[in-house]
Amino acid sequence: MGGSESPTDQVDEAELGENAPEPPEHLVLAAAFPEPTRDQWAAAVDAVVRKSGRIGEDAPLGAGVEKLAWDTADGLHVQPLYTADDVANDGAEAPRFAREGERWDVRQHHAGESGSAARAAILADLENGVTSIWLAVGAGGVPVAELPAVLDEVYLDLAPVVLDGGSSALEAGEAFLALAADREVPADTLLGTLGLDPIGLRARAGTGPDVSSVVPLAARVAAEYPLVKAVVVDATPVQEAGGSEAQELGFALASGVAYLRALTDGGLTVEQAARVLEFRFAATAEQFPTIAKLRAARRLWARVLEASGIGSGTSGVQTQHAVVSPTLFTKRDPWVNMLRGTVAGFAAGIGGADAVTVPPFDIALGAAEPFSRRIARNTQSLLIEESHLARVLDPAGGSWYVEHLTADLAQAGWAFFQEIEAAGGAVAALDSGFVASAVEAVRTTREKGIATRRTPLTGVSEFPNLDEKPVVRTPLPAPVKRGGLPLYRPAEAYEEYRDRSDAAGERPTAFLATLGPLAAYTARAGFARNLLQAGGIADVEAGPTESAEDVVAAYGGQPVVVLCSTDRLYAERAADTAAALRKAGATRILLAGRGDVDGVDGYLYAGCDALAVIDDVWKAFA
Repeated sequence: MGGSESPTDQVDEAELGENAPEPPEHLVLAAAFPEPTRDQWAAAVDAVVRKSGRIGEDAPLGAGVEKLAWDTADGLHVQPLYTADDVANDGAEAPRFAREGERWDVRQHHAGESGSAARAAILADLENGVTSIWLAVGAGGVPVAELPAVLDEVYLDLAPVVLDGGSSALEAGEAFLALAADREVPADTLLGTLGLDPIGLRARAGTGPDVSSVVPLAARVAAEYPLVKAVVVDATPVQEAGGSEAQELGFALASGVAYLRALTDGGLTVEQAARVLEFRFAATAEQFPTIAKLRAARRLWARVLEASGIGSGTSGVQTQHAVVSPTLFTKRDPWVNMLRGTVAGFAAGIGGADAVTVPPFDIALGAAEPFSRRIARNTQSLLIEESHLARVLDPAGGSWYVEHLTADLAQAGWAFFQEIEAAGGAVAALDSGFVASAVEAVRTTREKGIATRRTPLTGVSEFPNLDEKPVVRTPLPAPVKRGGLPLYRPAEAYEEYRDRSDAAGERPTAFLATLGPLAAYTARAGFARNLLQAGGIADVEAGPTESAEDVVAAYGGQPVVVLCSTDRLYAERAADTAAALRKAGATRILLAGRGDVDGVDGYLYAGCDALAVIDDVWKAFA
């Protein structure tokens, strides 16, 4: 019965009299349990890992724990357990946040749209949860002359407009300020960011104007528009090229310092120069590195400004725009991109970003549709309004793991910053190829992880669906080929094979030569099927068999065969079955597992180069 009280609920404290228990001064939930030592925890972990066969009986204490550790793209060693002893308490004041209130700025990007389409999409976003607009102007965006029409009905003192002008940035910035003046928006209420970023342009295009080109417009903003940012310090080209978190941090610091130097040389004070900067970082589905990167960025910038004579006041606060990287998004099984966007957006919010951009899930396919834009903005609305992630600043602070990772990333980022400075600064390091070379080394490691499927891509390299219904979008204009840092999409290598398979008319099909009963071959057949389908290769299987003759009887003449079973059955029947299939017409025989079997051309196993295997199989169908 709704609202009824149990007898226990009705007991009044006064009725307990002297029997009323004294309330504890401090409630310790684990007080009844002995505090385990780190060695006890390690021994318990070792016991579990030993049972799995991953360490021997005579392995030293902690060997199992080390099996659970992993390394980041920067080579930082991440342990499975952290305690207070792992975090240095140097007494340094934590850098302040620019974000205030119970929400971050939901910023939607608009590019590749005509003037009228862009205007309609912008108004739809602002009416349904988006709080600022990130607008491409010039190449790849709306013409500068159409800026007034596109921003018609957008209140420039309520909804910040962030310009993405590329090579037209100065022209777009001047046009934006002129538009505000025409509308008689008071200078002290105008919101937005002009998006001047010759260094970021150079990182993408290979060329760009001199850093000092930002000075006249930035000086005007510093003097007249207290709520407007002029310059963007964009580190996302490093991530888009496959770089690491520390490299992104170091490049951001070097770029920020380059702008500080140019602006102060142009007559601004350090405080004025720092105030007109906005930093842009990538957010990825690796949530803890993203959280730690944003936290480390504030710490490092505070150190730069402290060395420049600025304390912890408002002018020393780093304003952060976190962009969920579009390079994460796949063309295949694009619905999974919704989950990638959610995890990355979560990490950006938890990390303390002032503004967050989550792309539409279909961005890799072409022009986004109203439905996909709605999902993108509602992703952030859910994180803010329903999950309440913005109510607490720095909720990850105090986590021994996050604090340790933040400190490690800050140290590694500072080291890369020093390397760039030693190479002559951000511009010189780009022009000499230093940044590209450093990023290439990390990208090569990432490519290996993708090729071996150690870094899985759900719906692409793992659990692909060859029968998925295509999601069709209007193609966007072909992007201008980058002359600077390359654009690296991890899914692209697998997607090329999938596209090739779809265009083949008759999909290439491999034969799974399953040996023994169902229970004997299910696991390895599933592994082989998953790997082959990631490359657009279909399969048929023999089913339960008792002999090589049974396998050959089920064989349909496919050029590629994969033997699937247990090691025991391989020892008994694999060589004979391979010989019989070769005689029946198979030209390429692989084995799911590892070993040395006569008549087998290659092996499929966890950690093998899946892309090399797929390429080899495709050649057999040529």
